[in-house]
Amino acid sequence: MNEYNDIKRRREEMRKALLHQKKETKKVPRFVISFISRLFITTILTLAILITLKANKNFKSVFYQTVYETNFSFATVNNWYQSMFGSPIPFGNFVKKVTEPVFQETLTYQEKNKYLDGVNLTVEKQYLVPSLESGLVVFIGEKEGYGNTIIIQQMNGIDVWYGNMEEVSVKLYDYIEKGSLLGESMNQTLYLVFKKEGNVLDYNDYI
Repeated sequence: MNEYNDIKRRREEMRKALLHQKKETKKVPRFVISFISRLFITTILTLAILITLKANKNFKSVFYQTVYETNFSFATVNNWYQSMFGSPIPFGNFVKKVTEPVFQETLTYQEKNKYLDGVNLTVEKQYLVPSLESGLVVFIGEKEGYGNTIIIQQMNGIDVWYGNMEEVSVKLYDYIEKGSLLGESMNQTLYLVFKKEGNVLDYNDYI
């Protein structure tokens, strides 16, 4: 009888110990699991594309032509990714608050005149040029007739050229918020061009 009671007591002690251990076990936060899942999916998609590129020459040719030789829409891909998986950074709102830019301006100018595919704006000397909308920096370099040019692909799919720039404040493939500083105008002239899918848009609709 004493042996039976001893076994029963030990079982009860073991049960209590297991319950106590479960209470003390820390659960992995849901946002960490979500972030790891999204990172895993992104890695799988990237590896799948790289493997297909190496194995299939036809796919490689189409891929390079689409991404490098045509006006590839990074904005469309970004919108699709976010609609499918949400933000790739689960604590994105916190990051945004911490890194919120001090410079937050709107475009101002004295005159505007038609120029090539876009518009010639008369601005202040060494004017600090703000981004009209949020988007991705897809080009920085010389464009014939426009000088040193920054191209921002906005989230609405419109490519905006900012020409005659110097003291550039952004880097290629930076994501920039609306009103962020892009750089200075070289003098009192700023060129703007608006395009979507290679077609020139009327600048009057956007400034």
